[in-house]
Amino acid sequence: MAATRYYYSDTISMFLDRSTDEIIGKLALASQHDINDETSNSWLEEIESLRNVLVPYKNKGSIYFEYNIPRMGKRADVILVINELIFILEYKTADSKFTHDAITQVWDYALDLKNFQEGSLERIIVPILLAPSEKDKNCILVLHNYGDDVYEPLLANANHLDEAISIPLSQIPHSVIEHSAERDERWAKSGYEPTPTIIEAAVALYEENTVEDITKHGGDIDKASAELRRIIDYCRENSRKAICFITGVPGAGKTLIGLNTAIDQFNRGEKAVYLSGNFPLVEVLQEALTRDFIRREKIKAKLEGRKSCTKKEAKSKVKAFIQMIHHYRDLYLEGTEVIGNEIRPKEGYFIDHKDKAYIPAEHVAIFDEAQRAWTGEELKRFMREKKNVKDFPYSEPEYLISCMDRQIDWGVVVCLVGNGQAINKGEAGLKEWIASINRRYQDWDVFMSEFLVESGDIDKEELALIHKQLKPCEDLHLKMSMRSFRSEKVSIFVNQLIALQKNDAAATLKELGNYPIVLTRSLETAKQWLRKHARGSERYGLLASSKAERLKAISINVRYQPDFVHWFLEDDSDIRSSNALEDTLTEFKVQGLEIDWACVAWDADLRLNKDHTSWQHYQLRSGTMWQNINKPINQEYQINAYRVLLTRARQGMVIVVPNGDNGVPPDETRKPEWYDETYNYLKEIGINEIK
Repeated sequence: MAATRYYYSDTISMFLDRSTDEIIGKLALASQHDINDETSNSWLEEIESLRNVLVPYKNKGSIYFEYNIPRMGKRADVILVINELIFILEYKTADSKFTHDAITQVWDYALDLKNFQEGSLERIIVPILLAPSEKDKNCILVLHNYGDDVYEPLLANANHLDEAISIPLSQIPHSVIEHSAERDERWAKSGYEPTPTIIEAAVALYEENTVEDITKHGGDIDKASAELRRIIDYCRENSRKAICFITGVPGAGKTLIGLNTAIDQFNRGEKAVYLSGNFPLVEVLQEALTRDFIRREKIKAKLEGRKSCTKKEAKSKVKAFIQMIHHYRDLYLEGTEVIGNEIRPKEGYFIDHKDKAYIPAEHVAIFDEAQRAWTGEELKRFMREKKNVKDFPYSEPEYLISCMDRQIDWGVVVCLVGNGQAINKGEAGLKEWIASINRRYQDWDVFMSEFLVESGDIDKEELALIHKQLKPCEDLHLKMSMRSFRSEKVSIFVNQLIALQKNDAAATLKELGNYPIVLTRSLETAKQWLRKHARGSERYGLLASSKAERLKAISINVRYQPDFVHWFLEDDSDIRSSNALEDTLTEFKVQGLEIDWACVAWDADLRLNKDHTSWQHYQLRSGTMWQNINKPINQEYQINAYRVLLTRARQGMVIVVPNGDNGVPPDETRKPEWYDETYNYLKEIGINEIK
């Protein structure tokens, strides 16, 4: 259910004239939750405090209570619109101090409105944290603008709330205009088009927001989601089985569509499961959803006077629709045996018996990063070594389709496919999915876009064999990246950079607008740049290739594997957080996830020849020398590793290329020329150097 934009709005004049009981009554009626005494008392204190300070602005603005910030799944307590200024007030009526969390919260509200709400793009935004009983000496009423008209939060108590409003109005240059309630209302209801991180999106969707609430709509994601729902409905109504391929550039929103579909089907009473072979992605999402579920359950339990759920219970609910693909695969191996070239149910596991594990509980299975499913050889090896199953006859794509094929009525397999992101051995790619359909599932419908039909990712001969099953569908391809809301061309730039298309990359770099990319030789300088640019709860961190072993000389140890769940989810106060800038993640831990600001450290594992026409591929084989990587597939994995690293940042990145070592005696594993060629190439493209 889409949430209302706000619970109560009025001109400041009308607000001052209404009784407190009338305003609280309107707030209570608009709320979708039961109202307790704590909430009522907070509203009462907010209303009374504002009556005392808004008299000078009686005919100059509008007021909004409980203003919805969908991407964050929260509501700002109060918003004032006076002239061109937007004041966001966050009250902490139960607290006597300004806490770091509260400052971060109100700053996030301001950044969210500035970045994602159409009406706020050209407005001045002033966040205010109000702790009514805080000491006067701790109030901060000094204005600091970061250059985009979003001010650092002002900190006020009840004595200084009037100054927190009057100082910005008197000191910030702005137009003084005649008040118009209609103009304020157009601002309040103006388009809201956020680009959430996949973690934020998963949490918001799980809280029963819609994909339209939390992300840009009217574009690729809306179309693909609607088309996928239509296909699922068609299969259900006509007892058909189908496989759908959703493709798109990195960051286009494929994972978001998968999660939205799983939750949408669940909310419609249909079991669906989102599956991924990306262990870090699944672990981070499960933990984030579990924490959020517990948070919401504690609030409900307190209102209802009961015990809250345990973490184990919460995680069990989350796992009902988001799982590791290998767990799903192993679950439906139960009750089967290999007979010749087929997998058959053991005696007692009847195909038409729903209580047996042979038939999946879900009618819709969504496989994220489907191109990473294992080849037949890799799965056979795994089954032999780990499951004591000899001569397993299927590749992973073939086996996963076979699980849904066991359904006696209908079923849909959804493959979310990324390009240029294969980073590990044994990945089957898209070709094996098509080959599997051709070998065993010729009665299935196949939905894919013309983009995929024309791409080089599918064997043309295999595709020709399934032409009668094929149903082209243009809306299943996402053409535009939404990972970086600051620029939609970051992935294009990275692809050109990696392809050594220097002129094209230089031209695209100039089109990135307010997405900064900078270059340095100093890790410490890079860290300072990250800290300077990040605000509120924006996340930043260190990234490097898994083969970047000589970065250890500048205190980046890629062999040390930190807990990536803490890296992504903990806040600034925790040294395990990415924001501590102490631990580094590699391509294997960040693929499919993102942060706001990234430092990508570039080692001598991937270097340029002198004329900048080709990459040279290396890995450290001992403590004294680098060894060439000669296999083309392994070279491709290494290129893709850097592609993944360079496309993780939503708002900007700094690239660190160390100086190398020419000391006496020199470090033969860190020759300066190896690093200089890469650094010079990045400078030639036009990336600004910071000292």
